[in-house]
Amino acid sequence: NKQTMSYYSTIVTPLNIFILILLSSSPFFSNAISSDENETNRRIPKRHLRNHPNGLSAAAYASIASIDTKFIRPAFLRGGAAKQYDFDLLVIGAGSGGIASARRAASYGAKVAVVEMGRLGGTCVNVGCVPKKVMFNAATIAEMLHDMHHYGFESGAVQFDWGYIQRSRDAYIARLNKIYDTNLSNSGVTKLIGRASLAKDADGNVEVIVSPSDSDSATNSSQQRYRAKHILIATGGAPTIPSGDASIKKHSITSDDFFELQSLPKKVVVVGAGYIAVELAGILQALGSDTSLVLRKVKALRNFDEILSEALDVEMQRQGISIFRNTMGVSRIKYNKSNGLKKIILNNGKAIKDVDVVIMAAGRSPLVDSLGLQDVGIQQKDGGYIDVNEYSETSVDRVYAVGDVCGNVELTPMAIAAGRRLADRLFSANPDHAHAKVSYDNVPTVVFSHPPIGTIGLTENEAIEKYGEETVKVYSSKFSNMWYGPFQIEASEKPKTCMKLVCAGKNEQVVGLHVIGIAADELLQGFGVAMKMGATKADFDSTIAIHPTAAEELVTLFPWGLSSQETGAKVSPLNGNKAPEPDQ
Repeated sequence: NKQTMSYYSTIVTPLNIFILILLSSSPFFSNAISSDENETNRRIPKRHLRNHPNGLSAAAYASIASIDTKFIRPAFLRGGAAKQYDFDLLVIGAGSGGIASARRAASYGAKVAVVEMGRLGGTCVNVGCVPKKVMFNAATIAEMLHDMHHYGFESGAVQFDWGYIQRSRDAYIARLNKIYDTNLSNSGVTKLIGRASLAKDADGNVEVIVSPSDSDSATNSSQQRYRAKHILIATGGAPTIPSGDASIKKHSITSDDFFELQSLPKKVVVVGAGYIAVELAGILQALGSDTSLVLRKVKALRNFDEILSEALDVEMQRQGISIFRNTMGVSRIKYNKSNGLKKIILNNGKAIKDVDVVIMAAGRSPLVDSLGLQDVGIQQKDGGYIDVNEYSETSVDRVYAVGDVCGNVELTPMAIAAGRRLADRLFSANPDHAHAKVSYDNVPTVVFSHPPIGTIGLTENEAIEKYGEETVKVYSSKFSNMWYGPFQIEASEKPKTCMKLVCAGKNEQVVGLHVIGIAADELLQGFGVAMKMGATKADFDSTIAIHPTAAEELVTLFPWGLSSQETGAKVSPLNGNKAPEPDQ
């Protein structure tokens, strides 16, 4: 009976197997045995199909107690020969998310391969977060040198060597590429070098075709076809060049190409209003370029909280960045062959002359065009992004996608978390992982502008729209960081740090936190943990400030200590309560 089956389902032993074989001949199991695996997969919910590399579904045994046993069909009872796969998991794309998922799956004993046609590490390591942060650091040093006389250091003739930092940066990236390669090898992950695409075999099963990186030919004799129990797409994205006059693409470079520049441009134009555009503009201006920022509308970072976009706008102008507003983009670019300089004609009729480099940083698109998604029935959203559910599943069974290719939260740590949780769910024997998934709520993020921005949760306007204006309460502060204390300049000329807490509900739960100023990038992580745990304004106020720091402002925002004494913590820290103890 069902209770007996539930008992035996907890012990996968030879006796267990023997009993199941006996029961398989009874009417009780008559509907469970089928040679049509596709039909069974449709009848068994995906959440119960957590197959292990050996082909037996341990989760199916563990789930007998919670689902109708007519859905259970152990692998060893299936009719016909067992299906053969080259890999348990085949990952397309060796970026942060793909590698994280591959290595996690391999740690559970899965047979895993990764297909990659470029350098290991993807966008983040090669043309994104890592080299960008190196250049941000260089620009920050330049700002400190500019300010050093305020601290008694004599300003001398300091020269910046672009070539030196470029070589050092690229050597660092090369070391990271080798580390990724070593880690994959140590994890037992097979590396397949080439361009991947998807196709269906004669039986309608999705396969991965790997072609040489320098060939797109479908008839190339060196193509290899692979079958995998699970396929993960983690190909990331690439810069988008706005449509329009052909001269735009011909005479501009992308944000990826920025890292190929052999010298610091004397005069540069950055086109875009997102975080990549403001980051590059800040770096170049700090290092000495005459920098212009071209915006389609009135200001950059329009989707961020107003306190951030407005403060950054003021600071960019203070630094000397020329901002061209409401341009509706670039119309065309004229190139002067005699001196190699360019003239940018904007759609509002204005022009920028004598420009060395034009950087298009107007957005990114998913790298999916060569995958053949439509050929296998994978659905896409607006912009070409792959449509996935909360478990990273696509519209095709056993094909998944994580990272920038999905267009949810396009951040490296988000892709890593999603990739690992997917591997946990598919290959881990831990029952806690049976429904493992990643949360896209309250994701902290940083913009490495000058000054940097840290933000998590809802903007003030988003909170009002979601919860209603009457339930939202905002706390904010604007001040000059202590770094500028000794500066003998007018207070109004000192750069400002701005902070805002957006709270909602009677308990004043913190639903948004936004900071711009020195060290905003470093202070956000800890506050992100607090917000993920449901911290309230009272929780913030109950935390004693670290003085003197900028971060202390967030736990002393006026009025301090007068909010409703409600906590989001498991054990209340309010009113002098003792700290929680670990469970024994």
